[in-house]
Amino acid sequence: MSLPFDGSGKRFYPYFWYLKTTYGGRIAKVPLDGGFTCPNRDGTKGTGGCSYCSAAGSGDFIAAPESSLRAQFDRYRTQMLRKWEPVGYIPYFQSFTGTYAPVSRLRELYTQALSLPDAVGLSIATRPDCVGEEVCALLAELAQQADLTIELGVQTVFDATAARCNMHHTFADFERALERLRRMPVSVCVHLIDGLPGETPEQMVQSARLIGSMGIDAVKLHALHILRGTPLAETEYSCLTMEQYVSVICDQLEVLPPHVVIQRLTGDGKGEDLLAPDWSRNKRAVLAAIDRELKRRDSVQGCRLRS
Repeated sequence: MSLPFDGSGKRFYPYFWYLKTTYGGRIAKVPLDGGFTCPNRDGTKGTGGCSYCSAAGSGDFIAAPESSLRAQFDRYRTQMLRKWEPVGYIPYFQSFTGTYAPVSRLRELYTQALSLPDAVGLSIATRPDCVGEEVCALLAELAQQADLTIELGVQTVFDATAARCNMHHTFADFERALERLRRMPVSVCVHLIDGLPGETPEQMVQSARLIGSMGIDAVKLHALHILRGTPLAETEYSCLTMEQYVSVICDQLEVLPPHVVIQRLTGDGKGEDLLAPDWSRNKRAVLAAIDRELKRRDSVQGCRLRS
C-alpha cells in the first residue's frame, strides 16, 4: 500500500515532505506577531492565560515583534538565507490568538501577510473558541486566494485537564470550530501538548486518536514546557522523561491516520526561561530517538488504527 510519506525517509508524514511535494521545494514558515492578545488574558474569559503559556503568547522566537510585519519578515528571511534558500514562505501568525480582533483589523493583517515576498500561503494560530461566523466568513474569502491553514490550540480533549490548566475553552468549542472550518477549503492543524498536569500516557494517546478521527489535516505535538514566569512554574510540577515522551509520541503516531501531516514532534522553550524538561533543549536528539523507537517497533504512522 502506498503511503503519502513514501520517499520521505520517515515512518510518519513529515511537514517538510508535504511542503516539498506540494510546492516543489523547501518552504520556510515565518513566525509573525500581529499584536494580538487573548480572551484568556484580557478578562473576557479569564486572566493570566493558560498556566503553561509564556508572556509572549508562544511567540518567544519571533524576530522584532514590536516592528511591522514586513520588518519582522525581512529580519527572519535574512537569518534563514544564511542557512538555506527557500522557494517560498508561509507567513505564520504565531503569538497569542490570531483571530482575536475586529474583522477589519484581521483583514488588514492577513492581506499584508499574503503580500509579503514569495508568500505561498498563510497560517494562523488561534483558540478553538475564537473562530466565530464573522471570522469564518473572512477566512472563506481568503481561502479562495491562497492556501490557508488554521492552527487550533486544543492541547487535550479532556475538559478536566483544560480546567486544571486555566484554558477556559472546551472540547465542544473545538467541535464547533472544526464544523465551521470544514465548510471552506482550509487546512486544519491541531496542537496537542503531552505531559499536561494530571494526564496519563493513555489519555495523551486517546487525545491523538480522537483528534485524528475527526478529519483534520495536520498536528503539532510537543512536551509540556515549564517556563519561568508562568503560573505553572509556581507549582510543584513534574515533566515526562525523554524516554516517556518518545514512547507516547510513537504511540500517538501509530493511531494517527497516515494522511495527517506531522508538523511538529517536539518543541523548545526560550533558553533562559526554560525550567524543565532540560532534555527538550536538544531537539535533534529527541527526533533521533523517535526515529529509532519507530524502527525498533517496526511501526509506521497509522499502523494501529482501528478498522
